[in-house]
Order: sequence, then structure tokens, then C-alpha cells
Amino acid sequence: MYRFLASTRWVGWLVLVAIFATACVSLGNWQANRREQVLTGIERVNRNYFADPVSGAQALDKFKVLPEEKTWMTVKLTGTYLSDDTRIARNRIKAGRPGYEVLVPFRTTQGEVVIIDRGYLPIGDEENGHPDTVPAPPSGNVTVLARLKPSEVRLDRGAPEGQIASIQLEDYAQQVDYDIAQGAYGIMYQESPAPASAPQPLDAPDMDEGPHLSYEFQWYAFGVLAFVGFWYAARQQKKLNAEDAAELAEAKALGFDEPVHKVRKVRAKQEKKFRRDGSLTDEAIEDAMLDDTPQSPSDSR
Repeated sequence: MYRFLASTRWVGWLVLVAIFATACVSLGNWQANRREQVLTGIERVNRNYFADPVSGAQALDKFKVLPEEKTWMTVKLTGTYLSDDTRIARNRIKAGRPGYEVLVPFRTTQGEVVIIDRGYLPIGDEENGHPDTVPAPPSGNVTVLARLKPSEVRLDRGAPEGQIASIQLEDYAQQVDYDIAQGAYGIMYQESPAPASAPQPLDAPDMDEGPHLSYEFQWYAFGVLAFVGFWYAARQQKKLNAEDAAELAEAKALGFDEPVHKVRKVRAKQEKKFRRDGSLTDEAIEDAMLDDTPQSPSDSR
């Protein structure tokens, strides 16, 4: 009963179903990989974000080259801010609101200069494209606790004087006349002595793994449903073939060699002769009367 599956048409449909299911599995695997990356990032945050800060050469080495697994590690630095070279990073987001971040070079007691992100400033009301005020960092000797992030990618767009489009440390280094560490920058979360006013602290990293798991299962389900749909269509075709075979057998019993449509036509003609109560229809009575009426000689001619 399923011999029709070997036909070119049904083989073609099966190939298309297989291709679709393969694509669904690939997309499901891609979502699984995305989820694994997100979970790795969350685990990294949990491991580094609240760890005890490191200091000295161990901390400064990470500003030069920051391994991915050390992102968000905490460091403790002592030195002075070089506030004359403050820069404002544009198009930053905090709690869904656009604004700026304040970047200040920091010369450590070891002589190395690193970039410290002191926090967020909202969009100003006084001048378009600039914050209203930029709080000054503490002067003199300062102890800073910060969390490390890698240098950002370079954006192909400009920025007003004193601002940068992204925290791209190589570009920052070209705007000052001394060397700075270009592997990472620090997001300040504590200063001592504390200033009278300071930028707003940045938001903690997102710890939500997102909908990747549900999307993964959905793509796998779509791949399975494609074969279920193919099986259902084959079952329906088998049913139709069985009905046609039964009608063919009935047609042969009635003397038809080209059966199915003729059997249906005969059935329809027979059904029209009788009403539901079994009596003849008006059309059937009229046909019977015409059949019983003798033909005139002209009619025979």
C-alpha cells in the first residue's frame, strides 16, 4: 500500500523534508552553542566579579593583556588621576537610558598608566551632545578598586573634541603624549578618598541566559514535525489509494473499464431519481413519462 513512496514525486518530498529537518537541527545546535557561551560568561562573572582584588604587578599585567577568563576580575591600584586627559565615551547605556561614561588616565605608583572608567553621566540639558557637568576625580594619591574589561572595537565614526566613539585604547593612546596600557581598562567601583560628587556606578553585567534553551527545543521540534507531516501525508495518500481501489473494484463489477469517475457519475444519477422518503423525484417522473410517450413519424425521422 505504500509503494507510491518510491515514486519520483514522493522521493522529492522526502528529500525536501530531510533538508528542512537538517536545517532545523543545525539551528538548534547553534542556539545550544549560543547558550553555552552565555552560561560561560555568567560563570565567569560569578567567579571574578566579587573576588578579592589583586594588586601590584599581577594587576598591571592584566591591563596589558587580559585573558578572556579574567574579564571582570577585580584589582586594587594606588596612584594619581591625570584628569587633564579625561575623555567622554559616547552612546553608553545605563538602565535603558543613553548617556556617557567618564574615562580618566591613572598613573600608578609603579609608573604604569591605565585607563579608569569612573562611571555614567546622563545626557545633558544645556548643550546638545555633552553632559552638563563632569565630576572631577579625587586629587593627590588615590586608591582605586576596579573591575577589568578588554579594549572595545574601533567604530567608524567621529566624536566631538574631548570625546571618543568607543573605549578603543589604541585610539586613546594616540590622543595623549605618554604610554598607556592597551589590553584592558578598569571600571571603578570604589575610590579612596571618596570625592564629593562622582559619576553614577555602571550597571552590573547581565546574568540572564536568555531564551536560547527554548529556541533550541523549538528548532528540534520543527525538525521532528517535518517528518510527522510527511508521515501524515503518506497515510492520507494511502487512504485515498485504498478508496480508489475499492471504487475500481465496484466499477468493474458494474461493467466499467475506466472506473472511478464513471462509478461516481452513475451513483449521482441514481441518487437523483429518489427523494429521501424513497419516492421518485419530479425529474425522474418526467424522464419516465418521456420514455413511455410514443414517437411520431417525424420524430423517428
